[in-house]
Formats: sequence, structure tokens, C-alpha cells
Amino acid sequence: MFVKKGEWIRMNFEIGMTIFVFIMTMSIIFWRPKGINEAWPASIGALIILLMGVVSRGDIVDIISKIGGASITIIATIVMAVILESFGFFHWAAARLANLARGSGHRLYWYIQLLCFLMTLLFNNDGSILITTPILILLLKNLKLKPHQQIPYLLSGALTATASSAPIGVSNIVNLIALKIVHMTLYMHTAMMFVPATLGLLFMSWLMYMVVKNKLPKKLPTVSYDIEEIFFTKHFHPLKGNISVETKRKRTQFMLKVLLFVFIMRCLLFVASYFAIPIELVAVLGSLILLMWRWYYLRTNPIDILKKTPWHILIFAFSMYVIIYGLHNAGLTTMLVHLCEPLVNQGLFQASFIMGGLVSLLSNFFNNHPALMIGTITLTEMGLDPITLKTIYLANIIGSDMGSLLLPIGTLASLIWMHILKENELKVKWKDYLSVSLIVIPLTTLVTLFLLFYWVQMVFS
Repeated sequence: MFVKKGEWIRMNFEIGMTIFVFIMTMSIIFWRPKGINEAWPASIGALIILLMGVVSRGDIVDIISKIGGASITIIATIVMAVILESFGFFHWAAARLANLARGSGHRLYWYIQLLCFLMTLLFNNDGSILITTPILILLLKNLKLKPHQQIPYLLSGALTATASSAPIGVSNIVNLIALKIVHMTLYMHTAMMFVPATLGLLFMSWLMYMVVKNKLPKKLPTVSYDIEEIFFTKHFHPLKGNISVETKRKRTQFMLKVLLFVFIMRCLLFVASYFAIPIELVAVLGSLILLMWRWYYLRTNPIDILKKTPWHILIFAFSMYVIIYGLHNAGLTTMLVHLCEPLVNQGLFQASFIMGGLVSLLSNFFNNHPALMIGTITLTEMGLDPITLKTIYLANIIGSDMGSLLLPIGTLASLIWMHILKENELKVKWKDYLSVSLIVIPLTTLVTLFLLFYWVQMVFS
């Protein structure tokens, strides 16, 4: 009897401590005292979980096998984003946006939406934020727009860049990790998700436009200086083999070649997935080729990329997964299975909305990384048939990638976005954020879940 009581006390202590460590870790990540990197609290939380013995060595091996390929793929694509900056892509893109807008603030909105969507598809949501936010800051400062005029562009761009990770699984590290758990290929994810998620994003962009259009300037001021010309004149010289500064046309041709290469490598990821080739091999090969290309053109030693690459994302992903495994081993997912299984068994339509809504809620309170991981592990323990499992998993993705944007702390990408704004002395208040997100995000999430259900019924049933 004493042994049983002692065992009961130990289990409850482990559950209580694991939940406490998780809540404290997420609180520090959201608070970020003195701008602390999110990898620090996550790694400390993971270390405490490991020292408690809640996560075993076998669990660690399993964690590495699940997040290893996804982490390498994401880092490789972020390396490509960093290389783009070296080529002067940010300044070139800012100048192109100004030209395409042709003085219209409303036209500029739609081109920003397109840019953010494409950058997430070509790279990933974190990489897209690292690319598009500096581009928009460059452009809006050059246009000398007032702060209240800049906010709609910055906010709508960030929301689209983050939500655009839903259509293809490779655009978000947590999506890639979850794919591994449900044994789903990138090819199948895209076939089931691209159409409904893209239509959902179009609805989201239109709805955001309706919300912010009165805040957009009808006519844009004339640019104060040529962003592109000044940058290339300062950083590059017309040496043999270097990027030519002679004409904007040549620079545009060069940038389009780079983007075409990135697009081809992106397509090859899906080809690799279809033929069961590890996609991280393709991603690393692509980043190495682009790195050599940069070395040839700019005569820049590739070593500098080691300093610029956000390696902390690897530490963050591993540490969060250790904490989630701790919650799983402590019995959280078992409890969620008991709570959710009766709801899921009511039917696919109800299950999609219930699970998608649950992950949305958890993401906004605890960030989408742990929310999607918990939701996905819970699904795998319900004994669902393959199509039902995959459909509800994709509903979780919609909750994780779109529903998580209700609050500015719901995703790692939005945390990175706020950090970039702070570094550039730009402030978007919670009031400004919520004035858009409270209207746009719930409706977008519901519409996309509805589209997913009927797309799966129409094509895969």
C-alpha cells in the first residue's frame, strides 16, 4: 500500500512540475526580459525536464529522429534567405514594390500581400518574416509615411507571411515535425491542403483590406531617394564576375535567376518527398549551391553565413519537443484523448472544427509549436483511419498556422517580427494588432476549415 501511495505522489509531483516548467518557459518566451533569445528559456526548461527523468534516453533518440530532418530543412532555407540579403535583394525588392505601386497606397497593399505569400512559399514563415519585414521597413521609411500609415502594411504583411505556411508543409518547422509524426508526405500534404489553404489566404487578404483600407494612404508620397541605386553603388563594384551595377535591368535579371533557382529547389523537395528521398538532403544541396554562387559573384567567404544563420531555432525546436515529450509522458495527451475522442467520433466535420479550434486556442495561450505537437501526438493515439487522421491533422495545421495569429504571441514568426520592429524603433501596440486580428483571424480560420472539409470530401472520398 505504501509503495502505491508513494508511486501516486511521485507521478503527481512529476505532472505538476512538468506543467509548471512548461508554463514558466512559455511565460519567459513571451515576456523576453532584456530581449533574451527564446532558445534560452526553452533550453533551460528542457534541461530541468531531463534532470527530473521524465524524458528518457530512448525518448531523446526519438525526438532527434523526428525533428532532425525538419530542422535541417528549415535552417537550409533560412540560409538561402540570408544569402538573398547579401545579393541586395531587400533593397531591390523595396524599389520594385515602389515602382509597381505607381503611387497608389491601395495597390501597394496588394503587392505586399503577394510578396509575403511568395516569400513564405519559397522559404518558410520564419525566413519570410526575416526577408519581408526589413523590405517593408526600408520602403515605408523611404516613402516617409507616418507611423499610423505604416502599421497597416507591416501588420497585414506579417499576418500573411505567417499564415502562408499552411498551404505547403515545408514552410513551417513545426508543420514538418508534425508530418513525421503522422507519417504524411509533403506531396500528400500539398494535394490535400494547397487549394483550401490558398483560398483561405485570399479571403484573409480581402478581409484585412476591408478592415484597413480607410487607414491606407490613397496616394503615396514620392520616394525620397533611390533605395536600390544607393545600395548597389555602395556595396558592389563592376568587377569581372561581380554583380553589375551598370543597369537596373541587369540586376533584375540576376535577382530573377536567383529566385528561379530557389523555386526549382523548392519543387525538388516535393519530388524528393514523392520518391521517399530525405528532403533535407535537397535543401542542404540547394543552400550550398547558392552559397557557392554568392562566393563566386561577391568574392565573399561563406564563413560569414555561420554567424548570420539563426542556429537558435534548432535549439528552440529540440528543447520545446523535450518539454512536450515530458507533458506527454506525464499523462497530458492521455487526458486529451479521453476528452477529445468522443468529440472526434461525432464525425469528420465536427472533429475538424473542434480540433482546429482547440489548437488555435492552445496556440494563442502557449504558442503554436507546443500546441501543434500536443494536438498531433493526441491524434495519433486515437486509432483513427488514415484519411480521418490526415484531415483532422490538417485542421490542426490551420489552427496552428492561421488561428494562432489572434494574438501576437501565438507563433515564433510573430515573436521574431515584433523583435525586428523593436530593433528598428517601430512600435505596433496590442490595440493596433487586435483591431485587425480579432475580426480577421477567427473568420479566416473558420472559412479555411470549411474549405478543407469540402475539398477532402470532393477529391479524396
